Amino acid sequence: MTMQEMVDQLNKWAYEYYVLDNPSVADTEYDALYDQLVLTEKQTGVVLADSPTRRVGGEPLKGFVQHRHLKRLYSLDKVQSFGELREWIDKVNKVLGEVDFTVELKYDGLTINVTYSKGKFEGASTRGNGTVGEDVTEQVKTIRTVPLSIPFDGVAELQGEGIMRLSVLDKYNVANPDEKLKNARNAAAGAIRNLNPKVTASRNLDVVFYSNGYEEGLPAKTQTQLVDFLKSCGMLTNYVFKKARTFEEIKQIIESIGQNRDKYDFLIDGVVIKVDDFALREDMGYTDKFPKWAVAYKFDAEQVTTTLNGVDWQVGRTGKLTPVGMLQPVELCGATIQRATLNNYGDILRKRVKVGGLVFIRRSNDVIPEIMSAADDNGTEVVKPQVCPACGCKLEEVGAHIYCPDAQHCRPQIVARIAHYCSKNACDIDGISEKTVQLLVDKLGVTSVADLYGLTEEQLLGLDGIKDKKANNIIKAVNDSKSVALPQFIFALGLDNVGTVTAKDLAVRFESVDGLSRATQEQLVAIDGVGDVVAEGILQYFREEQNVAIITRLKELGINPQYKNQTVTGVFSGKKVVLTGSLVNYTRGQAGKLIEEQGGELSATVSKSVNLVVAGEAAGSKLDKARALGIEIIDEQRFTDLLKQA
Repeated sequence: MTMQEMVDQLNKWAYEYYVLDNPSVADTEYDALYDQLVLTEKQTGVVLADSPTRRVGGEPLKGFVQHRHLKRLYSLDKVQSFGELREWIDKVNKVLGEVDFTVELKYDGLTINVTYSKGKFEGASTRGNGTVGEDVTEQVKTIRTVPLSIPFDGVAELQGEGIMRLSVLDKYNVANPDEKLKNARNAAAGAIRNLNPKVTASRNLDVVFYSNGYEEGLPAKTQTQLVDFLKSCGMLTNYVFKKARTFEEIKQIIESIGQNRDKYDFLIDGVVIKVDDFALREDMGYTDKFPKWAVAYKFDAEQVTTTLNGVDWQVGRTGKLTPVGMLQPVELCGATIQRATLNNYGDILRKRVKVGGLVFIRRSNDVIPEIMSAADDNGTEVVKPQVCPACGCKLEEVGAHIYCPDAQHCRPQIVARIAHYCSKNACDIDGISEKTVQLLVDKLGVTSVADLYGLTEEQLLGLDGIKDKKANNIIKAVNDSKSVALPQFIFALGLDNVGTVTAKDLAVRFESVDGLSRATQEQLVAIDGVGDVVAEGILQYFREEQNVAIITRLKELGINPQYKNQTVTGVFSGKKVVLTGSLVNYTRGQAGKLIEEQGGELSATVSKSVNLVVAGEAAGSKLDKARALGIEIIDEQRFTDLLKQA
């Protein structure tokens, strides 16, 4: 038997054992062939890429390095009642017409992003912030339900959930009575993020695959086809996977899952509902944080009671004070909870919570613990603060919130504003973390983002933990940030309630910060996603002298970005274009980029203001609406011909 034949046979047996739970040979037969493979590898000095011997776990790592995902990983929006779920389904049907949905379990573990290239396992990372995660290749390589080779020649990032089965957790705790693990979720997350891959291997984890991110030529145009593809790769897929069209069908599936939840050999905290068709998903699009075509139905969270020891008022970058409950430590969902959210002072009054009294705490595993209400009438009233806990300035009330108006001298505001300005989605000044910002503020007297551009290497070298290389990198990153694009710059300014998507919309509409500063309430609310509250926050930002002064200083430093696409000319110049259906030779992202490069403006919805619709295969309701409105429609071949004319 050749080495490749031994590897293939062992991987087949492992697939039968770990994925199918249906072994075809005894452990002794597997072990004998495994030992033969180990001996052959020692004799030849050759270890094949998909050899099972690679799963043992290597030497401990010194630290995790970052991995930038080829495509962003989004989190899921949530609903917690059937009423909210019905509203979401109605919203999808209003945009797309009646469509097929898939219903799957929402596993409670750690998201893993696995990269394959030309059929080989290239690496794995955690989700991180969705754009950049931690490289956990050596750890994930030890997980036997992650194939080291798959029958796919392109490049693909496939996502799954790293989990520890409850039966495996029980066995581990019996075998390790002196270091018992609290729960399966923390055990899985801790193993994958442990610097020693041998620890990961000892936990006997699984990865359940359920999604694709970046891919080149993946043979799947629906979630159903994707699951079939994942199975063909020898991957473990969702224990429950069903299709449905109506709310009543989905509700029935969720109720059945809820009734059987305690019988599963793994933790779940909800159910995921997705639009099945990938082309229709592109028609729905994304918000700043979530895909619009999927939602997680969350089961009722675990709830406990504990004592509220006090309330800590925290100051954010806009000066808004947020109350955080300081709790008598309590175990909840496998974690020790000592702090929990209270939204504002009105929230405290509505929930009737008191210092020294019992409160109900609720926590889903992936969200911040929240105080739900008082559990008794004991304790003393929470005192509304009159002065800022950080700087002593007299506070102001605006609507439901309390603010510190001293933006120029209040340390938490200064630190938060600068850290936000330097963050990835803003000016992306690598090397300046919140901890570094605190040093800059406390040791160098930095009080605004404009001060960053006057820093010297000599000053930075005087700070704890900053050596020559880091100082050089920071100075370079600060200088590079002067060429920031307008959407990122608007986001970096930290306007209240303005995320990255809204920042881009503002950039397109007003084309410069000067243009945005002159915007009226009517102009702002005319933009999709900008309501009265967001508009008022933008107007208020430009009323405050310190904000105008900082923008002026940044202009003097040469930082005054304009919207770049305003001068782009091409075959789509002056046209608002909608993409719908599946294109054969382009991904939706590639086609959209080509349209923008040729002067076009992308639109997610069909309306009277749209000039052109590019319709691929299986185009749905958007195509019908475009026909009804008399909008010009072209197919993929005509789209390609137009690009060739450019």
